[in-house]
Amino acid sequence: MRISLTAAVIASALTVAPYALVHASATQSTERKVSISNFTFSPATLEVPVGTTLHWVNDDDVPHTVLGADKGSSVIRSPALDTNDGYSVVLSEPGTYHYFCSLHPHMTGTIVVK
Repeated sequence: MRISLTAAVIASALTVAPYALVHASATQSTERKVSISNFTFSPATLEVPVGTTLHWVNDDDVPHTVLGADKGSSVIRSPALDTNDGYSVVLSEPGTYHYFCSLHPHMTGTIVVK
């Protein structure tokens, strides 16, 4: 009895698991993290598909901002982020987005949306 019950559970898992994996991947949205650490954005350049949620997290012990650097760019515009604060934006248009920290202008980054 124990062997047939185990076999039934395994057979059931093999039948359900492939559907669950396909269904889960189809409903998950794409999210990428950019860490702000040691006065740098990491990764400094990131390529993502259209519709990706970008999430910056300040891992430094001083405030930073994330501000679009391209002329007329207002898509990327965070408030000052204290330690462990985050800022998210969804980039829904293809293109190259340059950004920097307005408090420390030497800190720069680029997002390429395809």
